[in-house]
Amino acid sequence: MSLFDQKALLMSIHPFDLLGERMIEKLMSQMDIAYYPKETVLIAPRVRAESLYIIIKGIVNESIEGELQNVYGERDSFDANSLIYGNTQSTFSVAEDLICYELPKEFFLNLLQDVESFQNYFMQDFITKHQNLKERQHQNELTPFMVSRVDEIYLHTPCFVDATTPIKDALRQMADKDGNVILVRDGERMGIVTDTNLREKLLLSDKSRTDPIGEIATYGLITIERNDFLFNALLLFTKHGIKRLVVVENDVVVGILEQLDLLSHFANHTHLIAASIDRAVSIDELQNAQRSLTHLVRSLTTKGVRVRYVSKLVSELNAKVYRKVFEMVVPVHLQDRCALIVMGSEGRGEQVLRTDQDNGLIIRDGVDEAEFEPCMMQFNEYLLHLGFPKCNGNVMVSNPYWRRSVSGYVKAISGWIDTLNEETLMGLSIFMDAQCVAGDEGLLDECKIFLAKQFDGRSDVLAHLAKSTLAFDTPLSLFSGFVLGRAEHESELDIKKGGIFAILHGIRVLALEYKISITNTTERIKELNNLGVFDKQFASELIEAYDTLLSIRLRFMLSQQQSSVENNYINPKLLTKAERDLLKDAFKIVNTFKKFLTYHFNLGMVV
Repeated sequence: MSLFDQKALLMSIHPFDLLGERMIEKLMSQMDIAYYPKETVLIAPRVRAESLYIIIKGIVNESIEGELQNVYGERDSFDANSLIYGNTQSTFSVAEDLICYELPKEFFLNLLQDVESFQNYFMQDFITKHQNLKERQHQNELTPFMVSRVDEIYLHTPCFVDATTPIKDALRQMADKDGNVILVRDGERMGIVTDTNLREKLLLSDKSRTDPIGEIATYGLITIERNDFLFNALLLFTKHGIKRLVVVENDVVVGILEQLDLLSHFANHTHLIAASIDRAVSIDELQNAQRSLTHLVRSLTTKGVRVRYVSKLVSELNAKVYRKVFEMVVPVHLQDRCALIVMGSEGRGEQVLRTDQDNGLIIRDGVDEAEFEPCMMQFNEYLLHLGFPKCNGNVMVSNPYWRRSVSGYVKAISGWIDTLNEETLMGLSIFMDAQCVAGDEGLLDECKIFLAKQFDGRSDVLAHLAKSTLAFDTPLSLFSGFVLGRAEHESELDIKKGGIFAILHGIRVLALEYKISITNTTERIKELNNLGVFDKQFASELIEAYDTLLSIRLRFMLSQQQSSVENNYINPKLLTKAERDLLKDAFKIVNTFKKFLTYHFNLGMVV
């Protein structure tokens, strides 16, 4: 390997990328390249660590008492802890012939003393490590600005008129299309009429509204291909000092790109999707708006936006879709006689990519429930058309069980609490996260108030609810190795059952106990901290652990976005060393939280 390649490799590996060129060159002068055949033991409880190893090629396994803990591959380093603390419980053995750099122990320890940011990486706590990794990912990712294309952004529908069309008639057609510009056809040439043309050539001149529109048009359009890069669109805007570009595909005009939309796209183009949802008058138009959501998620996560903020934005947009479909299918005279609710991750504001539907309808007492059946069946069909899959548990407005009056829900809630079997606990848990997205929100409030009253002094019911958090083992062994699944998931772990569920459900039960009406998990944690249920340090750790689990899950979901089935399995080997460490730390916090719940609710006494 050349010195140039060696330097480039080191500067691409975290935390060595924190050192700067001069320090990297000094580090290179101290390192040796070594080769070790398969089954060589490099570090063990009785084999003292003398170097930090940086893998160029090959695989090294870390195990404790024969149990595999970690697998290290190309660009991973190990074992800083052995060098810092002078001992280890782990055995590091070569699983595949190894070529690596060796950085002597003395130089490594001096480096820790001399470079604070380098030291922080190896010594920092979970919260700091998590935040630093997020910042680094944000800085190192290729900005979507350089790779996004014109067809990924919202394009305005063009309004075409003939050059002989009277100005007033052309303006009326533009208004009907909710457009901002008019494209004018004059024989073989095409022109454009903007607000500038109208101001300068109509309002400030002697032109009449009955004159032909072609007389005030500007000819010689500036166009861009639909599959071109948005960066090139920005260059055209800058070069020509214009506010709009005509987008073409195979010489056919397909839309108008506004400069404001382009700039908003890279800041946060959520409002453009929201506007297109609001303007939609058909399911097909809503579907066009929905196609932008996955790109929005990918764009925001690439920019380093935390998953909990992305999920809030997506949930708000989904709520707009629900509301729009509700208005399309429910007769106006019935819309204020019911409440459309979403539950589960949608109700918590934590859904990022569309999973299955979790929705219901609360009908005002005294109103004929049968009136809502046909429109709710249509509602369900429209959501399926928009890409919201059916709920496996049939928690949908098309199911009469989740389409009932206020008194019907009151009866259901009483039944859930009195029965407390697996099915009713599931129904209760789902409903606890309900949010109203359309109709009369007061109907849901009535049900929630009744629900809260049922838990006054009912520590037994709360304990039964909380015990569900212990239903699934955390996939972390005694020695902090990952516990993987079996059969087709033998190299994977279920991140939802293993970690996400314990936090979201445990916090949900605590929120019910302390009468917290907020449904979002992070906001519930903050409120529980404000009430003194646990201290700020532990609240921060819970939030960061939850964010870590959701972020890693989202990464794998995005890589499998063509699948219509929610997949919560991840392969730890596909994570970087830093991400694996964060995941282990997150699981440790999950275990600590389970211990807290066990003590808080006396779960050892619950049968």
